[in-house]
Amino acid sequence: MGRSVQPSVGQLEIRRGIVGLAIGAGAIYLFYKAIRAGIKCQPPLCSSSPICIARLAMERERQRRDSGELRRLLNSLECKQDEFTRSMILHSITRCVYLLEVEASACTTDDIMLVGSRLDDKDNSVRIQALNTLKAFSGIRKFRLKIQEHFIKVLELISTTWDSELHIAGLRLLNNIPLPDFVHPQLRRVMPALMEILQSDCILAQVQAVRLLSSLAQKNDFLYDILNCQVHPNFLNLFQATHPGSLLFEVLVFAERLSEGRNSPHYRAVKWHYNEQSLHEALFGDESRLADRLLALVIHPEEEVQIQACKVIVSLQCPQDVIGRPSACHSSHSYFDKME
Repeated sequence: MGRSVQPSVGQLEIRRGIVGLAIGAGAIYLFYKAIRAGIKCQPPLCSSSPICIARLAMERERQRRDSGELRRLLNSLECKQDEFTRSMILHSITRCVYLLEVEASACTTDDIMLVGSRLDDKDNSVRIQALNTLKAFSGIRKFRLKIQEHFIKVLELISTTWDSELHIAGLRLLNNIPLPDFVHPQLRRVMPALMEILQSDCILAQVQAVRLLSSLAQKNDFLYDILNCQVHPNFLNLFQATHPGSLLFEVLVFAERLSEGRNSPHYRAVKWHYNEQSLHEALFGDESRLADRLLALVIHPEEEVQIQACKVIVSLQCPQDVIGRPSACHSSHSYFDKME
């Protein structure tokens, strides 16, 4: 049997050095391949990141020519893509509309219809991004009529999908453009859903919902529908001082408009009947404790909340058709007498 030859210490060190060098070279090579592959195979949306789009906007301003990015994204939206890609394309289109205003203005109503068609997507994130994109385009006047054609679909989504992000996106769009007359029947049908969103626990959705309701409260056609809408027994919790000032202010504006509307001669000419759980009873009924909440908000830290609370108090004290007659504002049958 042959005798094995053991390598010397020096030979072991040489072998270790060679192996280490080979491993290091292999790692460097693999790293190089990864970088090279990354450069060659950039994802299609890489160039649509916020930084890249901002850079395109600056380049366009400097060179006075279109970047072509918005058109490329709209064209890619027509291709068959997975849900995530569709959502990201729409997100990038939204950013382009805001940053590349001239290119956005050069778009056509066909582009608006293409974006609007994504409201029928099965994926909720795609629908949300489509709403955001339409909201971005709504800042361009020539597209507003075409965007309004999608409002019935938007109202349907808001009332049938319980998702706070979708509610925020849809309501922001509705609040950004005047509501056309043809959506009025649908608005009446979704009124309970709007009231539910107002009473949800998402501040941003609540603010957008109450803004829309405040706008509708100024229309005689909707006033009774709003006041007779059923609300939760704890509805007046919306007037708690612990809520953010932004929400409190909007809720107080809503209450003022409802108070002014119900006290107008036109509205008072009809004898209206309300259900026991209605918004009217919560705010203006004999058992309402709205007066307590309003007086607490008069000393709110935020000045605009204080002022708006005072406006609601005045509107409750002085019906619209008797404002200017001092005796009316100090009547013994004042709304605030209920506190005593």
